[in-house]
Amino acid sequence: MGSLGSHAARIPDADSIRRETGFSQASLLRLYHRFRALDRNKKGYLSRMDLQQIGALAVNPLGERIIDSFFPDGNLRLDFPGFVRVLAHFRPIDDEDPGIRDPKEPEPLNSRMNKLRFAFQLYDLDRDGKISRHEMLQVLRLMVGVQVTEEQLESIADRTVQEADEDGDGAVSFLEFTKSLEKMDIEQKMSIRILK
Repeated sequence: MGSLGSHAARIPDADSIRRETGFSQASLLRLYHRFRALDRNKKGYLSRMDLQQIGALAVNPLGERIIDSFFPDGNLRLDFPGFVRVLAHFRPIDDEDPGIRDPKEPEPLNSRMNKLRFAFQLYDLDRDGKISRHEMLQVLRLMVGVQVTEEQLESIADRTVQEADEDGDGAVSFLEFTKSLEKMDIEQKMSIRILK
């Protein structure tokens, strides 16, 4: 069957992708096979439609927003490095990681702060750096559907924004978002075990 190294050699820029994302060689190879399987027409890139075929995203209330995160700046094509960069946010944090890193090195994509940035952008639809009451309401509608009344949703959105909004501007900034989630185990909740 051949060695793992020989397969990884077929992945363009494998070493640089591994350094940037923190994925092991074996994980990178699995992701490459998954990328190629999603690329049914063998175009060498993925489109939104390719990602919409993933069952877990199709049933996820935030599926479209998650798919949007793969296509920043309105891009229509997703190459393998871009695919892996987004998935790296969901890579579990290494237990044996001492937590000390070179300050000249970029923060790992799976760090708590980068996981929070990723989650924040799912809410901040207009990309203005704040989550408005309207944006919060839209996410709540997606997540709960018809299980609660519009009045209840509005009350939840109002309360959520009020509790997090420290500067009184009626919206939640990224800093306020991170403070409101400081007790939540984001590292665990935004990790997919198979991405180790």
